Amino acid sequence: MPKIEVNESAFFALASGKPEAGHAPWGIWGSRDRFEEALTCAKAELDEPGDEGLPAGERTMKIELNDTNRPDLWGTSGCARQLRRYHGGPECRYPFFSSPGAPQKAGLKVQVEGSVRGVRPFLAGFVASGATITDASLRDLIQTQEKLAWNFGRKRRSLSMGLYRRTHIKWPVIYRGSDPQTAAFVPLQWETLGDKPEKLTLSEILVRHPKGREYAFILENEAVHPLLTDSAGEILSYPPIINSADSGAVQVGDTDIFVELTGTDIHMVSLAASIVACDLADNGFTVEPVEVEYAFDTPLGRNIVYPFYFQEPVVCSLSQVERLLGEKLSAEDCVRALARMGVKAEPTDRAERGRPEGQAEPGILAWPPEYRNDFLHAADIVEDIMIGRGLGSFAPESPREPTVGRLAPLTLFGRKVKELFVGMGYQEMVYNYLGSRRHLADNMRSGGERIIRIANPMTENYEYLRDSVIASLVASEAVSAHAMYPHMIFEVGKVAFLDPAENSGTATGHWAGFLHADREAGFNTAASQLQTLFYHLSCPYLAEEADDPRFIEGRAARLIHKGRPVGIFGELHPEVLTNWGITVPCVAGEFDLEELM
Repeated sequence: MPKIEVNESAFFALASGKPEAGHAPWGIWGSRDRFEEALTCAKAELDEPGDEGLPAGERTMKIELNDTNRPDLWGTSGCARQLRRYHGGPECRYPFFSSPGAPQKAGLKVQVEGSVRGVRPFLAGFVASGATITDASLRDLIQTQEKLAWNFGRKRRSLSMGLYRRTHIKWPVIYRGSDPQTAAFVPLQWETLGDKPEKLTLSEILVRHPKGREYAFILENEAVHPLLTDSAGEILSYPPIINSADSGAVQVGDTDIFVELTGTDIHMVSLAASIVACDLADNGFTVEPVEVEYAFDTPLGRNIVYPFYFQEPVVCSLSQVERLLGEKLSAEDCVRALARMGVKAEPTDRAERGRPEGQAEPGILAWPPEYRNDFLHAADIVEDIMIGRGLGSFAPESPREPTVGRLAPLTLFGRKVKELFVGMGYQEMVYNYLGSRRHLADNMRSGGERIIRIANPMTENYEYLRDSVIASLVASEAVSAHAMYPHMIFEVGKVAFLDPAENSGTATGHWAGFLHADREAGFNTAASQLQTLFYHLSCPYLAEEADDPRFIEGRAARLIHKGRPVGIFGELHPEVLTNWGITVPCVAGEFDLEELM
């Protein structure tokens, strides 16, 4: 979960709306217990208090956020804003937003050329001025930049943020694609050659600069790379890798900054820009809009004035509120509760999303705040109503159907399998259920027809759900050549795979897998161990020849229980072993525990 570090004085001043509260112990709450209770409205908890040996203005608190759907909370201003509204602070107003129904004009422009459309097409930006960047606000701004780019933006792959001194820029700014072999500039935090700074091409930055090497995976295979320049041709940055040293890094004392965000999803980029703009406005900055002109069509249009409000209102019926919360609330109750969460709402008779107009009933219409886009369903509105009203306001209720907690039969059966494997000399392993296509399919000589791909993976190593336990076991064997043989490992865990017969198109199974690596390991080794295992499980089975590309032809068998296939075992194919760099024979197998029960 995201964890943020906040300056104690700045946080308490913002959270209460009273500057003097920044110097009082625990702000307006007066005690640690009351403050920790107050944090629950942001689904947050105090991870580490500030050092009481330091002056109030120098203390740093650590706060852990338990909601990954609220990136607006991942900074001092955003988290403090939620506490301020919840505890009766004034309504937050951000008049600088443009929207489809109320467009604004902007004197400053960014031109997005068609050359970036295929690599990193979207950009949002604005200018903030009128206040002074302090050490605390700069640290928080950099933290927000890092949290948004790393957590929300998947390590800068789909979102990154740049900060610039406005005085170094000649408008309009131009966002274009460039040849990585010829475009060159002096990147920020780069050594110089004698008295003359050394320029690096974009390709060289990915190889030689620390930040380039860290984020090379985003652009190294692209023929065109994005570049941000001003109208005089001066390079501002190489998104999402590094700023130019010539544009100057934002420093303490600056009063006029340009903020830009680039990425691959225009709604994500727009929301991140809104979050940063609201944070700076809460810190006393005046936000000046910037018009972004696209050379191509986007889901939000060709000309967008940022910050831009693009969110759609959501309807939630009162019957939905009663069904999920177990208590009947009026529309006015819901509106008041949502106001404490910073959400504007009003009574309505419109139908919920996905329902025909003929099914309209009394409810509420809620508009997400400018800095939020997590209202995907009426249930999200109900959650905010619950938090806004206060969990302690609901009367406790005994369960209507008391039950006795006990382990599920499948869990007990899985434990028995584990005990038997351990009794035969196997060592238990525990793995992540996500992996790469190379590990789950290519290295295993499989076509990967059944594996499920994640729509928004963090990295390629966590892009697919595993459909087999064997691949995980082989990955361990590949790094275990230093250990004395034989190697005998197993796991009892989940697998998932595509299955058209299921309503969701996917199925999840509880499987056991094993691997035995040794110079003398062969088909008979696995067959005898499975015979022992199934005997003690009281599960009769048959073995019939199987054709599976992971195993040597003629040395693999399918396990049949009550006329149905429940698993497979055999000698792993030499090509599989070569793909993984394994130099000893291996036998492996896996079977479905639910089918055996």
